[in-house]
Parts: sequence; structure tokens; C-alpha cells
Amino acid sequence: MDGSLRGFCDAEAEGRMRTLDRYILRALMFNYLIGLAVMLSLYVVLDLFVNMDEFAKKDDPLPVVLKNIVSYYWPNLFLYFGQLSGVITLFACLATIVRLRRQNELTAMLASGVSLYRMAVPIIAFGLSTSALWLIDTEWLVPSVAHRLARDHDDVDGLRAYEVYFLPDRDGALVSGRFHPRSRDVQRLLVLKRDDQGVLRETLEADRAHWIPPESGRESGWWQLERSRKWTRSMQASALGPTGAMQEDFPIAYESELTPEAIELRQRRGWFRFLSLAQLRTLQAAGGADVMELERTRHGRIAAPILSFVMLLLGLPFFLDRSPALLLSDTARCMAVCGLCYVVSILSQGVRMDFSPALPFWIPIFLFGTLAIVLFDRVKT
Repeated sequence: MDGSLRGFCDAEAEGRMRTLDRYILRALMFNYLIGLAVMLSLYVVLDLFVNMDEFAKKDDPLPVVLKNIVSYYWPNLFLYFGQLSGVITLFACLATIVRLRRQNELTAMLASGVSLYRMAVPIIAFGLSTSALWLIDTEWLVPSVAHRLARDHDDVDGLRAYEVYFLPDRDGALVSGRFHPRSRDVQRLLVLKRDDQGVLRETLEADRAHWIPPESGRESGWWQLERSRKWTRSMQASALGPTGAMQEDFPIAYESELTPEAIELRQRRGWFRFLSLAQLRTLQAAGGADVMELERTRHGRIAAPILSFVMLLLGLPFFLDRSPALLLSDTARCMAVCGLCYVVSILSQGVRMDFSPALPFWIPIFLFGTLAIVLFDRVKT
């Protein structure tokens, strides 16, 4: 009988905990959606306030201006979410705890035998789950619209043509020309191919090149050439040393991994940060890019969700208290510590250490992660 009674009590307690977890998770989701809408809207409004003249300076009619604004900001919402995801999660979790504490619900939970550590479990689990949204955003959504993120406020429709100079392509080639984003053409195409020693072996010129996407069974697309000419230098051995003989050809296509989207993307400074980790690894293996900058981007991508979780652990101990009093002072201390963590992380990202590109991104995690553990240990449950 005692065992049956104990099992019944344990089952009842477990049922209460599941009910409590669902209650907290509903509140977390509600506050998360509010924070998501408010922070993204604020980001867009502030950016639009600063750059409104860029959209309107071409004297377009109002419908065209509104269309350009929507066309510019909808892909940028994915980028803004990646930048604000950790802050939104922190806001949702802390707002939920503040409400529970202000309405004395934490006191009721403690009176029923639930420790503050157990109450924090669904909050921490929610913080981890939002990292999955961040991962989907940065690894799939942002790379899919990366070429649109590279456009300026006043060239949303991609009408502006610009020069590209010596962009790295497959087989060590360098591509130059005048690129038109709207028509996906390159005028005055120039392709230079070098050997392993950097000696020029092949030159390809064309008046115009139009991109043809990859077909079934082909890994890469190709540029359809108009009025093209190619010179190939073949090295021949002689008694006086190697000599070069030029061969002329008139190709109609140039196979390339440099797509119009890639050309458009690489016009933006810091374009590495729009790529997924898989794309960064491919780019690093292909060569032709700044290896140190690639390493910095990769470590920054890995460290970002960890730092967001550390910020959450930093903020929670300030509100895990049974007393509804001192909420204002606890909020001020939480904002000071979490704000310091955020500022230090931003400043450390600007530090370039050639001997260890990963160190600037991991130092804030080590410092504030240790502080978060100390603060959690001091919570009075």
C-alpha cells in the first residue's frame, strides 16, 4: 500500500510539473513572438528612417517606392533575425520570469515544493530550442537570399551595372567585366587562367556573356559567349629553354562556378558572413579567398549561438528569486551585465589575431560563461 501511495504521489507530482512546464512554455512563446515583432519592426523602421532618401531619390511614383522598400527589407528580415535572435530569446525568457515574480507565482511554486532550478528547466530548454531557429536562418535562409542582401538601398531592382575585377573562379581563373544584375549578362568579359606557378597560360575575351543555369547531369552552369576569342599558350622545350606558342580559338561557352548571384554577392564587403558553414568550407578548399577571414567567419558563426545561451544564463539568476520586491534593481543589474557581455563580444569581433583567429570569439564565452555559473550557484532555491 505504501508503495502504491508513493507511486500515485510521484505520478501526481509529475503531472503537476508537466502542467507547469506547458504554462511557462506558452508564456515564453507569447513573449517571444512579441519580442520578435517589436525588435524586427524597430530595426526596419530605424533603417528606413536613415535611408528613406535612397529609395526616393530617383523620383519614382509612390507604388514603385513602396515596392522597392518591401523588396529590399523582406530578405533582410532573415539577416536581422540572425543578429537579434539571442536578444529576442533573452527578452522573452526574462519577461516571463518577471511576470511570474511580480504576480507572486514564483512564491506559489516554491510553496508547492518546486525549486527555482526546476522551474528554470523549461526556460533553458526554450532558449536552446530557439537556437535551432537561428541555425535554420543562418545556414539555409540567409544563404538563399545572399545575393539580394548585397544590393544597396537605391538599387533594389538590380538595374545598376558595375565593373568586376579579377574574381576567382574554378581552375585558378580570374574573371573581369561589366556585370548587369537584371539581365544576368557580363559585357567585355575577360578570363585569365594561370598555372600552379601563377604564369598566364590562357586568355579568353568576349563582347558579351549570358549565364545559362546548370542543366540535369551537369554540376555547374556556363556562360554563353558572343564574339569571343581565346588564346592558349603551350610551352615547348627547346635548346634555348622553354618557349611559348600561341593557339587561337573561338569558343561559344565558358564553364564556370561564378554564377550571377555569386558575382552580385561578392560586391558586398564582408560577404563571407552571408554564406553557410558548408559554403565556407567549399570556398576554403577551392582557395582564392582570404583564409584568415574565412576562419574568423567560421568561428564567429559557431560561437554566436553559444554566446546567446551564455547571455541567457547570465540574466536568469537575477530574477530567480522568491520575493516580488526589488524587481527594478534586479532588472538594472541584469541589463548591465548582459549589456556588458554583448558589448565585449562586439568589440572582440573587431580584434584580428593572425596567430589565433578563433580566440577573439571565444574569450567572451569563457569569461561570461564562468560568471554565469557562479551566479547560478548563488541562487537561493
